[in-house]
Amino acid sequence: MMPGMGVTAAEEPAVSGPETTDLHVLVLAGGLSYERDVSLRSGRRVLDALRAVGMQAELRDADVALLPALTADPPDAVVIALHGATGEDGSLRGVLDLCGVPYVGCDARASRLAWDKPSAKAVLREAGIATPDWVALPHDRFSELGAVAVLDRIVDRLGLPLMVKPAQGGSGLGAAVVRDAASLPAAMVGCFAYDSTALVERYVPGMDVAVSVVDLGDGPQALPAVEIVPRNGVYDYAARYTAGRTTWHTPARLEPAVAEAVAQVALAAHAALGLRDLSRVDLIVDSTGQPHVLEVNVSPGMTETSLLPLAVQAAGLDFGRVIGNLVARAAGR
Repeated sequence: MMPGMGVTAAEEPAVSGPETTDLHVLVLAGGLSYERDVSLRSGRRVLDALRAVGMQAELRDADVALLPALTADPPDAVVIALHGATGEDGSLRGVLDLCGVPYVGCDARASRLAWDKPSAKAVLREAGIATPDWVALPHDRFSELGAVAVLDRIVDRLGLPLMVKPAQGGSGLGAAVVRDAASLPAAMVGCFAYDSTALVERYVPGMDVAVSVVDLGDGPQALPAVEIVPRNGVYDYAARYTAGRTTWHTPARLEPAVAEAVAQVALAAHAALGLRDLSRVDLIVDSTGQPHVLEVNVSPGMTETSLLPLAVQAAGLDFGRVIGNLVARAAGR
C-alpha cells in the first residue's frame, strides 16, 4: 500500500445493488453564505456522481421549504454539500438530528468544533498535533484596546510574516498573508468583512498540502496528499476556483517518509476533533518535513477543482462509488 494511501482501486467496496440503488438521497447545496456559488457547484457534482452509480438523488437548497420536504418525504440519507456556516457550524446537522434524518459526515458537536478555527487549533495542540502559534481577536476587542497597540503586540509576539483569516469561514475568503507590519491593518479590515473574529497565526513557509480522510467501512483512511501550488503564492478564493490560477500535484511531491507522516497527522487531527465519514485536513510541510495543521474542513468542496475529488482520483477510486458508499453507511446508522 502506498504511503498515505488508505485504499486502492482493488479494495474499493461496491456501492451499487438493490440495497443502495433503492435509497432516496437528498443533496443539500446553496445556502446563504459567501460560498453559495461554490456550494451549488459541489452539490451538482455530487448529484451527478450519485446518479451515475444508480442512486435516486435530488438536489435541494437549505431554505424554508426544506423542513416541510423532510417531513413529507424523508430521505434515507442526506449529503451536505453546503459550505460556510450553514453546512459547517453544526446547526443544520442538529436540525437533521431533530428530524431523525441521517447524513454523511460528522455530528453537530464535532462540526461546531472544527468550524471555529481557534477552538479546533486548541484541541489539536492539546492532542500534541503541530499547528502554527496564533491569536484570535474579536473586532470589538480590536477597537476597544486600540488597533495600533494590539497590532504591535501581535507582531512582537508572533513575528512576521503572518497569516490573517476569519476565525470561521472557508474558501480563502478574507484571508491574507502579511509580510510587513504596514500591511497588517488592511488585512485585518479585509478579514473583519467576513467574520467578527480574526485568526492571526504565524506564517509557516513550506509546501501547501491537503489530505482527505474517508471511512469506507474499515476505519478512517488517508487518501494521497494533494500539493497546492498557487500561481500568486496564496491559495485564496480566486486561486481555488479560477482555472489556471493553481497547479495541483497528486500525489504531492513528498519523500515517502514525509508522505506517511503527513497522512498520520491528518488521521490524528480527524480523530482528535471527533470527525467521521470524511474530512479534509489542510497542512503546511516545512523545510524539515514537519507537517503543521492549519485547519480541518468537515464539508469539503466537491467541484472540478476541489481537493477531495482530486485525492479520490489519485487513489484510483471512483468518485461516485466513494460518495455512494458514504451515503449507504450513513443510511444504515
